[in-house]
Amino acid sequence: MDGFRSSQLAKQAGVTVETLRYYHKEALLPEPEKTEAGYRIYTTQDLYQVLFIKRCQSLGFSLKEIKGLIALKTNTTACASEVKALTVSKIAIIEEKMTVLEEIKATLTGLVQQCDGKGGVSDCTILKALENN
Repeated sequence: MDGFRSSQLAKQAGVTVETLRYYHKEALLPEPEKTEAGYRIYTTQDLYQVLFIKRCQSLGFSLKEIKGLIALKTNTTACASEVKALTVSKIAIIEEKMTVLEEIKATLTGLVQQCDGKGGVSDCTILKALENN
């Protein structure tokens, strides 16, 4: 039987064997065939699937969202517009997070600018500001 064992696939894809098991549990990766000795044997397509999952994660997609993308990818009647809509939605979520992070950064920057870094912690303007909010 040709293919990869779990450890080989994990190494090739840059994940752990535990990650592969988790992907099975979450139905992100199909259950592989097993040898007579009980070893899981993965295909090149399985490797591509794990790499697809990792790429999606690197772009901020959650495993739930990736599961939806995989479902669309394997659905021959799905339209590219559905994938685009999911991606546009993800962009909107990222933009919201960026706005919140910019607000946090501005607040923290203001706190740092008010602090001269001198004296004991009982005089720390940052700690006092955090206590008052």
